[in-house]
Amino acid sequence: MSIVENLSDAVQRGRVTDVLSAIDEGLSVGLSAQEMLDQGLLQGMSLLGARFKNNEVFVPEVLLSARALNRGLDVLKPYLTETGAEARGLAVIGSVKGDLHDIGKNLVKMMLKSAGFEVVDLGVDVSDEQFAEAVRDYHPDILCLSSLLTTTMAQMKLVIEAVVATGLRDKVKILVGGAPVTATLAAAIGADGYAPDAVSAAGLATGVLGPNSKLWTEAAR
Repeated sequence: MSIVENLSDAVQRGRVTDVLSAIDEGLSVGLSAQEMLDQGLLQGMSLLGARFKNNEVFVPEVLLSARALNRGLDVLKPYLTETGAEARGLAVIGSVKGDLHDIGKNLVKMMLKSAGFEVVDLGVDVSDEQFAEAVRDYHPDILCLSSLLTTTMAQMKLVIEAVVATGLRDKVKILVGGAPVTATLAAAIGADGYAPDAVSAAGLATGVLGPNSKLWTEAAR
């Protein structure tokens, strides 16, 4: 296999050491960081994401791959910055107030990164005020809200209302998800979209922005 194929395979297997070795080898022979990102790391996550959606792999395997992907991104990031490579957009993500679950959120974060987004993770038990403050501070293109409990779903509406109050609602696409969340709920609370799983969330985020669209310019951030 080629170096980028080895890199893709290492990501799918969740092997951090093999990911780092493949990147070192690629850099030593003059492969570009962008090529290793697109054809190696992101291709590997895309293939794994499809297998996850088809129930061929499960959460533990995906979490291992997420760790391998993130380590690879850490190594490549300085090289990508040097070449002026830009992220597809900026996403802020968090579990709403009262919800301490983070596995689903972390999977979505990983898939957003694999789709080329820069991601700011606010963590769990995030209040509507904290989400609104993040919109003001980070100027994200995408705001992702996670709720794994029926008792916390109502918080999503409060978050959207808080974002509206900032006057920046038209500058951010709000996506919601989690086990009890539905497309009907998303529409009712004024969200821009609903994703039933992590793979769908990445595709949805890409779709709502369009092929090369950012709602904020880099200067505005």
